[in-house]
Amino acid sequence: MNNLTEFECLALNSPLNLADGHARQALTASQARIIDDLPNLFAKAAARPPEEVGLDACRAYLGLLGQHSHPVGDGRVFACYSSSVAMEIFARALAQTGESVALIHPTFDNIPDILRGVGLNLVPLEEDVLHDGDLPRALLNSVSCVFVTTPNNPTGRVVSEERLRALAAQCADHDVILALDTSFRGFDPRAHFDHYRVLESSGCRWVVIEDTGKLWPTLELKIGWLVTAREPGLPVAKIYSDILLGSSPLVLALVQRFAEDAADGGLPDLHRFIAGNRALVRQALAGLPDVDFPDLDSRASVERVRLGARSSLEVWSTLREHNVYMLPCQKFHWADPHEGDHMLRVALARSAAPLGEAMRALRFVLSTR
Repeated sequence: MNNLTEFECLALNSPLNLADGHARQALTASQARIIDDLPNLFAKAAARPPEEVGLDACRAYLGLLGQHSHPVGDGRVFACYSSSVAMEIFARALAQTGESVALIHPTFDNIPDILRGVGLNLVPLEEDVLHDGDLPRALLNSVSCVFVTTPNNPTGRVVSEERLRALAAQCADHDVILALDTSFRGFDPRAHFDHYRVLESSGCRWVVIEDTGKLWPTLELKIGWLVTAREPGLPVAKIYSDILLGSSPLVLALVQRFAEDAADGGLPDLHRFIAGNRALVRQALAGLPDVDFPDLDSRASVERVRLGARSSLEVWSTLREHNVYMLPCQKFHWADPHEGDHMLRVALARSAAPLGEAMRALRFVLSTR
């Protein structure tokens, strides 16, 4: 496989697909009522100005996650079909002004692939370096952008408010753009502090990519928002207009309704659901020799399993014979794939029955290897 998405594509038609991190669990009762109301939602979206629909959706989503200092309505929020489209727009804009990016390592491989695809050079920024103190001056002097995923995929590590403030100050001092991918923010309340308040007061040039696609099982109806500083020094609006006219008002209206439902108790319910599935995974594999979980503090909707000396690719191949799919972790480690040779990533946003069946298959495979 060339990338993780190709692994995920193989899994799409399997009922035991624990590969991609998209939400594929059953709808809750209140979410099902929103889907039942789609004809009315369509009619209301069609009758309103698209800009108004988009602003309401973005305010509802960002407000749900504590981002109250967002610049919605200020011409700095660009709605895209997905976070990957937002990433492509940002990468193309960045490539016109810079050459090198310090990128968090490990992370999902479509980020380095997109950045490299527009000609940018990548410098790995290890998580421990990112979280444990000031970034090296030599690193900041060598790049035009620092790109961070928080919470990170696959590790779940979160950049704290204090750390973000220090990181933004360093980027301001070195005139380096700070880019954040917050696609898994919804799962971890530790990531719900107001990032935009920190960024707006920092004086640095910044870009944030938001994503609704990981939270709710809406059959890939989702929005990725690209949000920028007042003066990012990037031709984001021009590149956006090269690619998109806008996003569907129907999808935006759907996102608003799901965000309102989440604010009415759905988000804590989701957190409990993911925590229960994480416990299911850990209990299902308990006691297996040399099997453990490196991300004990993670609250994201994915879980890494460390396999001891077992090859993740060999385990993946054997699981495929059982029609079970997870992700081998080599390609998350985009700068050193061997670091992921002995780990799998399990998606947790699944109904309990298929998750449990897949875990029984994984336990069987690991017990025989």
